[in-house]
Amino acid sequence: MASERRVLQIAPTIPVRNVQALAASSADELTAETLDRYIRPGIDQDAVLEEHSDELPVVDLGRLLNPESWEEEAAKLRFACEEWGFFQVLNHGVPEEVIVNIKRDIQEFFNLPLEVKNAYAQRPGDLQGYGQAYVFSEDQKLDWADMLGILTQPPEARDTKLWPAQPLTFRKSVEDYSAELKKIAHSIASIIAKMLNIKPELMDDKYAVQVLRMNYYPPCMSMPEKVLGFSPHSDGSFFTILKEVNSVNGLQIRRHGAWIPVKPHPKAFLVNVGDLLEIMTNGKYKSIEHRVTIDAHMERLSVSAFINPKFDDVVSPVLGSTTEEVLYKTVSVEDYMKHYMSNKLDGKKALDHAKVSNVNY
Repeated sequence: MASERRVLQIAPTIPVRNVQALAASSADELTAETLDRYIRPGIDQDAVLEEHSDELPVVDLGRLLNPESWEEEAAKLRFACEEWGFFQVLNHGVPEEVIVNIKRDIQEFFNLPLEVKNAYAQRPGDLQGYGQAYVFSEDQKLDWADMLGILTQPPEARDTKLWPAQPLTFRKSVEDYSAELKKIAHSIASIIAKMLNIKPELMDDKYAVQVLRMNYYPPCMSMPEKVLGFSPHSDGSFFTILKEVNSVNGLQIRRHGAWIPVKPHPKAFLVNVGDLLEIMTNGKYKSIEHRVTIDAHMERLSVSAFINPKFDDVVSPVLGSTTEEVLYKTVSVEDYMKHYMSNKLDGKKALDHAKVSNVNY
């Protein structure tokens, strides 16, 4: 499993200033010049459709796993994957204690002094650890966020030196949470196989790798409408499982040319289609561009689990018929992830790497 760890070590991210500390600076320090690298011209002019925020599809995992109700519930999931690229999962079976513990420990980690967190700082060229990601030039715009990224599955690929020892329960909380997400990932992958009418064993390796990214978005009192917590992008994963740590919203998805705020159900996990699943479904399921906005007064925390195939695997389009036009190439997972993680986030541009060049979109 060394290949999983190796791929996370190919991104030469440039170290940048800690945003949490910057946000806590005095008003005198938060000058226009200091904030210049974070200001995104024109984003306050983007269309945001608040009225559609309650329309995000919801599916019941218990009903999907029940032979008597699965077909009706699968129709909802298929619609979500094809039309939204995002859906909420209820009745997921994760014990409330596991969720409470991971939320508590993520909050406590980011509340630690900077010198303690920096003991787990990203090493040169490694996306694991504490810091930022996708910073490749000295003049690109930066995200208003800090992150802690760790590879959690498979266990033999872990680099536990980058797993914080504070708070004292952190490693146990991550271990328990990761194990529960592995169960959800298995269920979702199995259901997708059934929906695509493919052999279940074709999915066995598609959820083998799990990377947790814990995100901290400080408030920005001076100009929250001009900065972003995460640049617009689609995920390079097979699919992603996200949980809000606190009740501050900020995630937005692009739909029909506008941004729709996501207001997650407090008991649900949020799941979104990744680029590799779009490739596998030949474009039927959509990896959707999304971004994170910033609150003026409150911090926001979340934890994303990126579910990926084994890095020595390949992903090929599954066609519904012999006459279906092939839109995507067969891709090496390792090659695609290297491509994705070696470029700054820029909408769905990374997916162009996998498109058949003679197809008009």
